[in-house]
Amino acid sequence: MEMKSIPFGITDWTEVQAVEVKGETGTGYWKTLEFNNINVHMVEYSAGYLADHWCYKGHILLCVEGELHTELKDGRIFTLTPGMTYQVADDTIAHRSSTQVGAKLFIVD
Repeated sequence: MEMKSIPFGITDWTEVQAVEVKGETGTGYWKTLEFNNINVHMVEYSAGYLADHWCYKGHILLCVEGELHTELKDGRIFTLTPGMTYQVADDTIAHRSSTQVGAKLFIVD
């Protein structure tokens, strides 16, 4: 990830418009800012959310609130709680998210 030509700035996430994204179950609310080729997201998943696809995109993800389960295509499952992160490169292993209680995430990809 190369971070060039991004001026200093601050973001009040309460002012960023959310996009509703339906999962296989539950709903995600994605707030996204794009800085050249870098996307920064604040995401909230409802209780009972399960992603409707396997993702191959690389991310750095921080769990801000709640609890997030990340299932890898090989069957492993990891649980993130507030203050925990995961990081994965593009095209390394498919993963998908779920939460029983809801989760708020900060994601850079």
